[in-house]
Amino acid sequence: MDELDRRIAAALADNDLGLPEDASEPGFFALAFSTMRGPQGWVTWVLMVVQTVMFLAAIWAGWHFYAATDVLAAIKWGLSAATLAILATQIKMALMPQMQANRVILAIRRLELRLASQQ
Repeated sequence: MDELDRRIAAALADNDLGLPEDASEPGFFALAFSTMRGPQGWVTWVLMVVQTVMFLAAIWAGWHFYAATDVLAAIKWGLSAATLAILATQIKMALMPQMQANRVILAIRRLELRLASQQ
């Protein structure tokens, strides 16, 4: 936390407006699971199912890669495993912007609540 964050936290602590304790910033897992709710939550569920299937297929192809005895089979299974692992990671990372958007929306709602309680 830098100096500006410390000063803002100190100013907000001095000015108790009776806000609920759960109005603090949520952690990583709370943000991650918040993408699975709401009207667009089904998209996250589909992406997570596809990502899980790709990850399991990458493990399966990786197993065949390490068990291969000839070079052509090792290349076939190795490229498949690497591609599936990279795509599974990319699909999971595609959810990060949504998590950041949810974080910003929650911060704006907390600010609105603070402004409404001062009036």
